[in-house]
Amino acid sequence: MSAPLVVLVGPPGAGKTSVGAALAALTGAPFRDVDADIEASSGRSIPDIFTLDGEDAFRALERAAVAAALTEHTGILSLGGGAVLDPGTRELLRGHRVAFLHVSMSQGVQRTGMATNRPLLVGINPRATFKALLDARLPLYREVASIEIATDILTVDEVAGRIAAELELAP
Repeated sequence: MSAPLVVLVGPPGAGKTSVGAALAALTGAPFRDVDADIEASSGRSIPDIFTLDGEDAFRALERAAVAAALTEHTGILSLGGGAVLDPGTRELLRGHRVAFLHVSMSQGVQRTGMATNRPLLVGINPRATFKALLDARLPLYREVASIEIATDILTVDEVAGRIAAELELAP
């Protein structure tokens, strides 16, 4: 059974996809994004899945996609921001090298803005929604994390470099 070199977790706007691609380039490892897997396997965008089928249906697809990726992929793996909500997923992450990309509420809101591709942040008060999301998920990200990197003032390449250095990932 193979295992990812490193798994990236964090809230929307933390930079999981961008950092994952940069870390893959830095280490020469392949990159895989679970959200992209879900869209490819379902033939629909994540916002469409949320709108047409609901969050529970999306989370079931996500749970299956994470489980598959954790056994199939040997490179850099980026999980969706809410993947850690599932206790089974958190259990599957035990024993893996997990980097938690931490972003503050103000930076997260600034980075995600009013993005319609982030279904949980669309609404009347995105700032309050983002704060509630962070409050609920922060302990879960920390529960699964091997390392935590604050991303607010770092570039994508700086975050990738810190992960590579802290986890001693050789290029």
